[in-house]
Amino acid sequence: MAKTKGSSKKQQNRGIDFKKIKRKIGRKLPPPKNTTNTEIKSKVIVLPEQSVVSEKAGLALSKKGLTLKELLQHTSHHNAKVRKESLFSIPFEDALMGMKDLFLKHPEEIKLHRYAVIEKLRERISDDDKTVRENLYQLLKLVILPGCKEDNQGPVISLMMAYIFNAMTHLAIDIRLMAFKFFDLAVEYHPPLFFSYAEKILQNYEDILRKNQFHLEDKGKLKNALAGLVRCLLLLPSSKEVSLLAKNVPEQKILQAFEPDVPTVFAEYSVIIKKLKNLVPVLVNCFQDFLPVLHDSLDAQSFDCMLNILRSLDHAVTFFIHGVQQGHLEPPFDQSFSSVLLKKLLVVFPLSPTHHLSEKDDDRYVILNIAITEIFMHLSEWIRPPAVLFEKFLTFVEYVLVEKSCSNVRSGKAVREKQISTLIPFIPKLVSQVIGNWKNRLLQAFTKTFQDCSPESSVKLACLTAIEEIIISQEDLLCTDVNDSGLFDYKITLVRELPKLLVLLGNQHPSSSKVVLHLLLRLGQRSLLDDDMQGLLKEFFITDQDKGNICYGPFLRLARDSQELSICCLYYLSQLDSTLLKSIASCCLCQELDPFMLFRIIEVLHSTYKAGNIQISDHINFLITLASRYKVCPGKFRMISPFASNFGSIAYMGDNSLVFVILEKVILQQISLKPPLDNSCAMLRILIALDSKPTRLSEQSICSLSNVLSAYLIDVAHCVPEYNDESAIHGQTRRYYLLPSFILFDRSYKLLNLVLNVMGSLVNGRSSSLLSGDHIRYAKGNSSIINAIVSVLLWMQRDAKVQQILYLYKEEIDHISRSICSLQSSEEINVPIEERHIIKCAIDRLKTLTSSLYH
Repeated sequence: MAKTKGSSKKQQNRGIDFKKIKRKIGRKLPPPKNTTNTEIKSKVIVLPEQSVVSEKAGLALSKKGLTLKELLQHTSHHNAKVRKESLFSIPFEDALMGMKDLFLKHPEEIKLHRYAVIEKLRERISDDDKTVRENLYQLLKLVILPGCKEDNQGPVISLMMAYIFNAMTHLAIDIRLMAFKFFDLAVEYHPPLFFSYAEKILQNYEDILRKNQFHLEDKGKLKNALAGLVRCLLLLPSSKEVSLLAKNVPEQKILQAFEPDVPTVFAEYSVIIKKLKNLVPVLVNCFQDFLPVLHDSLDAQSFDCMLNILRSLDHAVTFFIHGVQQGHLEPPFDQSFSSVLLKKLLVVFPLSPTHHLSEKDDDRYVILNIAITEIFMHLSEWIRPPAVLFEKFLTFVEYVLVEKSCSNVRSGKAVREKQISTLIPFIPKLVSQVIGNWKNRLLQAFTKTFQDCSPESSVKLACLTAIEEIIISQEDLLCTDVNDSGLFDYKITLVRELPKLLVLLGNQHPSSSKVVLHLLLRLGQRSLLDDDMQGLLKEFFITDQDKGNICYGPFLRLARDSQELSICCLYYLSQLDSTLLKSIASCCLCQELDPFMLFRIIEVLHSTYKAGNIQISDHINFLITLASRYKVCPGKFRMISPFASNFGSIAYMGDNSLVFVILEKVILQQISLKPPLDNSCAMLRILIALDSKPTRLSEQSICSLSNVLSAYLIDVAHCVPEYNDESAIHGQTRRYYLLPSFILFDRSYKLLNLVLNVMGSLVNGRSSSLLSGDHIRYAKGNSSIINAIVSVLLWMQRDAKVQQILYLYKEEIDHISRSICSLQSSEEINVPIEERHIIKCAIDRLKTLTSSLYH
């Protein structure tokens, strides 16, 4: 069928639905027309002064650049999950570390913001997270509280107390135990805090210790809580303080540092006593809960818990005893209290393992038994324990003293010393209580312990205190016990050990040496020193002396106060022998000895002589030895030797005439040996102290003394010459050396005459005669000797008394003057021109003297 014309036209006018576009290979297709353009174009907008760094300029920052305010904000949310998961927070642990870094780098931040810091951090004391609580505790202990230690920490600590008490009543046992650890830290830095909350604290301790179902599971945390209880009870006044004050021993407990707060304790005495009476049975029950552990293996945590329980009980007992002593309690404290300790605690003594243990484990049992012994010893004053129980404690004490002190295991030395030192203070009390064989056994064990322990150990110091109490306080008991004469021998043995100990201590342990010297002095004051100990005391001064080589003992190297104590002890010896005096004299001659101590030695020994404890010959030999051999500042001359002024007391040693006879030859013999100027002066002063007017010197002594005195005066003039700017000190010095000679001239005109003749003979001869003055020590040469002689004559002329005597000997002085002039003009003697000039000047000076004698 053929198409019509109309239909063909219609088809040509109809549009095309999809136009096919031909694409070339490799060309990218254009995007669809309905595609949305997501491209964003922007420009940077700069706002000045909006930098975070600029906002923190000048502020203290942590290592991560955070301020204290920012760090505190990260710890403030109450929900731990929110604090950990928040996108705008850091972990609590990191915040605490940031605070630690910031405070260590900027310590002043702690003092400035301590209240704000505590207010924020205290909320985490009851935190459910164990790590959070522990990190907070470490930050407080190591950084915050030490950082503001110098300030009053009362307000800072008080901010935490409400939160600590809240944690103590928390349902979670871990949080409750940790709260006691926080409280212990607070008491450590502010002890009076305990007295403010004593009732509440003791009640909380009682509540937590009654929860005995977790004792064995949480030993580590329980140990911390019990350690805090020990610290608190240690602050209470106790009977130990009263006994220390009675002995006049300084108390070392922390309570003394907070004396103003002590009245708080007495204000609430009845409350504390009531709470402690309720707490003691709980502590005993808690201790019994650990007893099954003893049969297996005593681990470290169980041992610490049991020891802290026993220490707490001991502090409670001593507090009760203090209450009785102060009149706050009537003995006995309480029948139920006493019965609890006797029936439940003391009857299990001694604690012992069921199988062999190592040395370390055995020490733990000994320490626990010692703690029980301390409780028993304190209670024994107020209750009468059964004889069988008392026997157990005596046996244990003897075992510790004998077995532990003889142990050769070096690794546990410090532990053993601590064990023994704890029991030593109870020995005097036990010795006074026991009778018969036990008294002898205890003293024997104690003496052996004292002899065997090392000199510098704490055991030695503890024994010294016990010795004082045993020998002095119980002197009558040891001396009058007729049942056993051997008790007195222990006293002698202990006393004789003290000088040995001084030598062993040397100068390395001055504080211990001082304790020994104090004890020796107290024994001496009670006439309890043994004369046989002088041989041992000698080594305290001189250890060895052979052919002039002296090895000095500890005496010279101790402090002055210890030297003073040792010298005072000598006074109380009934008879000082010559050997000990010789050792003391050697120390006196040592240049290291303080001159003040030399004065004290002479003073004390003279008092000892007056008391009849030194023979006169020994005392004189001691004094003459010092006067003749003591060296006074080599190369320099002092106005006074450090001992000469004390020799005036020698005139009071007895009858002067008899003493003078003993000393006359000795002194002249020593002076003739040409000792130094100060020594010659000292011996002359001794001589004039014993002499009188007219002189007691024999004719032979006057002749011998004239040669010695002439040389002495020439040496004085040479060594102490006149100065152009003559001052008072120069005049005093010169007069000090001249005065003994002038006094002798006043007492014996013949001596002055002989001295002038000797001087004239020195000048009258030739050069060889001038140098023949054997006794002249310092002045050498013609001009030196002549100038010195003229100076001596002029000084004589200035002294009023000697001047009157010089008028009698004008002829001798003229002879000296003519001899000097003859020597100066003589051409036979080879005298240098310089010396001739000096001699000429001396002649001119002498003319003033000769002219005055004729007017």
